[in-house]
Amino acid sequence: MSMRSLMAFLVTLVLIRVAGIRTFGKRSAFDNVVTIMLGAILSRIVVGASPVLPTIAASAVLVLIHRLLGRIAYQHSAFSKLLKSEAVCLFRDGAPLHDNMKQTAISLHDMEEAVRTQLHQDNFEGVKEMYIERTGSISIITT
Repeated sequence: MSMRSLMAFLVTLVLIRVAGIRTFGKRSAFDNVVTIMLGAILSRIVVGASPVLPTIAASAVLVLIHRLLGRIAYQHSAFSKLLKSEAVCLFRDGAPLHDNMKQTAISLHDMEEAVRTQLHQDNFEGVKEMYIERTGSISIITT
């Protein structure tokens, strides 16, 4: 099992390099799916549940599909929006946009938390706009 763990670790490092740094950096839903699936597939090597070479091949196919879809999304903005979503405005001109908040399941408390952690204040003073980004993080634009 130790040798299989070492092999899975080395294979994972190679696949991460092939997948690209964004896979494990941006954390969009698109990237999270690959991360979770890659871990699930490669764990089968460690526990000996699947043969090594077919498991590595399946992992490589997953990484290559991710890379291909990422390139297509880069070249075609409509496909990118479909695959990765797009930022949604939650707050503009001094007021929360309740329809957008409902659509994204972001509460006023979530937005207040973002203001506290990013701006170190407990009100929306000076906030021009707030967005929920494709990664799920909230970004704030001040005046």
